[in-house]
Amino acid sequence: MTELLNSLNWRYATKKYDASKKVSAEDLKTLKEATKLSVSSMGLQPYKILIIENPELRAKLQPAAYGQSAITEASQLFVFAIEKNIGEKQIEKYIQNISETRGIPVESLDGFSGMIKGFVGSLDENGKDNWAKKQAYLALSTLINTASFLKIDATPMEGFSAEQFDEILGLDKLGLSTAVIAAVGYRHEEDATQHYKKVRKSNEELFINL
Repeated sequence: MTELLNSLNWRYATKKYDASKKVSAEDLKTLKEATKLSVSSMGLQPYKILIIENPELRAKLQPAAYGQSAITEASQLFVFAIEKNIGEKQIEKYIQNISETRGIPVESLDGFSGMIKGFVGSLDENGKDNWAKKQAYLALSTLINTASFLKIDATPMEGFSAEQFDEILGLDKLGLSTAVIAAVGYRHEEDATQHYKKVRKSNEELFINL
């Protein structure tokens, strides 16, 4: 537990990355596996995660993120894109996955399937997108926390144009839309913010015991 807390204290929103340092294939595999295992409402995972390494593509994305250097200097750029207006097609695919993974008849999942369809069906398109974005942020948190445990830097970023990202990455054609992004790599020794003390609310201010 001490190691986990030390890792969370070690991490910060890295501002300047060392472009010469790359995340190893083994560590990238761990980051992907951990993010895949992230909590998700009903286990549906209504998003895709793009891992962008191509320098030319990242150079195109940089202006859409207000020129932030992390877009091009980090080892990888993770883009969490929600599935737009999720519906029965995605739900039925998920139910089939459960059936095959657990070796149980699809029919035995009718109740669970009906519950998911009822919930999702009660939302309008905007409600579905907002719900999906919350799930993407949960996965983002898992990525960041896992990276800190591996002593890999990760910077969550909301400063970008989702519309421009969608256009550059061709996400509209895939029924996807960018929700949030994260740069992953290693801090540059010149990044002064790594030396700042972490500022958080005190336990007394943050927690309410009832």
